[in-house]
Amino acid sequence: MAASSQQQPVDLRERRSWRRTKNRIVTVLMVLAFVIMIIPLGFVLATVIAKGASIISWQFLSGGIPFNVAPANVGGMGPAVLGTILITALATVLAVPIGILAAIYVNEYGGNQFLTRLIRFMADVMTGVPSIIMGLFIFSIWVIHFGYSGLAGAFALGCLMLPLVIRSTEEMLRLVPDSLREGSYALGASKARVTLSVVLPAALSGIVSGALLAVARVAGETAPVLFTIFTVTAANPNVFAGPNTTLAAQIFANASQPYVGAQDRGWGAALTLVVIAFVLLIAARLVTGRVARFSR
Repeated sequence: MAASSQQQPVDLRERRSWRRTKNRIVTVLMVLAFVIMIIPLGFVLATVIAKGASIISWQFLSGGIPFNVAPANVGGMGPAVLGTILITALATVLAVPIGILAAIYVNEYGGNQFLTRLIRFMADVMTGVPSIIMGLFIFSIWVIHFGYSGLAGAFALGCLMLPLVIRSTEEMLRLVPDSLREGSYALGASKARVTLSVVLPAALSGIVSGALLAVARVAGETAPVLFTIFTVTAANPNVFAGPNTTLAAQIFANASQPYVGAQDRGWGAALTLVVIAFVLLIAARLVTGRVARFSR
């Protein structure tokens, strides 16, 4: 009787279930997909660094572009570096303000109007348009009438950047809680004041990060600039007139040559472009973190 009255030990361990098994399977598949994705990316980075690091120097970054038959230690990519910075900066000045204003209208003012739906639709369509099509578009409406220039290249890169800025900014504005807007309205603030003083500061870190990621995305585009800047070897600090060049265009021009020196310069230009994109990504993270701490 006493033995039967003893309580049986309770097993507190979690019972295995199909839900838990599925969670483990999906986790393993996600890790496997990440490894499969990172392996070719690692090989690409390792190859670019291995073949381009030996040629990188101050002379390479500032020297003039030599003839294709010249050895690798002669000349550099100074005009291409200058052209990349100027054209990308001009494209940023053209695309980022327009993209942010369009996203503000769509999310804060447009509602479900026809213009709002049109902007979203066009942004989605432009995101999927191949970059070479954008280069041909700028070539047909600008280059044929006004000639090759860095401005034409900036137009092409800006058109590629614009939908990325619109979509990323709109998503960041959506993440701002409606309670912030409602509290500001309750205090008597106008919609414009709420947008400028409450909504934009709250979403600023994500907006800046999205803009910098868009800049890094278009800085290495080759097809649009081939149709718009003409790809010369001389430096042209005037982006509004005359042909120009970029690192992406020089990579294409040098990598397609049979000369060893030209191919080595192509690898060096590729590594330089990777470093520029990496610096922009790091800057996006730093700006995002600093703005987020400031907003608190």
